[in-house]
Amino acid sequence: MPTPNAQAGLAPPPGALAPPLRRRLACFLYEGVLLFGVVFVCALIYSVLTDQRHAMVGRLGLLLTAFVLAPGVYFTWYWSGSGQTLPMQTWRIHLQTADGRRLTRARALGRYLTAWIWFLPALALAWLAGWHDSGAHLAAVLATGVALYALSSKLHPQRQFWHDALCGTRLVDTRGTPLPAPEFRSGAIRRSYHRAP
Repeated sequence: MPTPNAQAGLAPPPGALAPPLRRRLACFLYEGVLLFGVVFVCALIYSVLTDQRHAMVGRLGLLLTAFVLAPGVYFTWYWSGSGQTLPMQTWRIHLQTADGRRLTRARALGRYLTAWIWFLPALALAWLAGWHDSGAHLAAVLATGVALYALSSKLHPQRQFWHDALCGTRLVDTRGTPLPAPEFRSGAIRRSYHRAP
């Protein structure tokens, strides 16, 4: 029987379980596909605005804008708004605080910054080993680092990722709850999944 929270279309109850690792990783891959488009458009806008004619000129600014700033804005916006990006909606995964509340923008930004733990150890290892110029070595080290970090969630008592534990957030499985109507913070736009009679 659905809980009162689920019946009201609210966030899953505080005792909700973490989604299986397989679904979280599928969502992670889907997120990567969408982020490719976000990064591409952001890099194009940056290149036009700065009149960048060669990829090596202004490279640091381009990398920081496209790979750090744009994804940071993207994730912070969605996590603090509905608690879900499009891939999270597709895979029925919801992000909330440890006590079941919506994330503030500050907490969403903190989660984004700590989520870099997925990549930073592997990137540091590749840099120290001198593999930063080799695409194959870098890809192998990154894939191994991501896989090890994902598997480390099995060591957490609630099977959450460690950056979620650090931030006081958690991912919950929403497969048993009805889809709530999306809310937009501006209040100007509200949609409903209910069909007109």
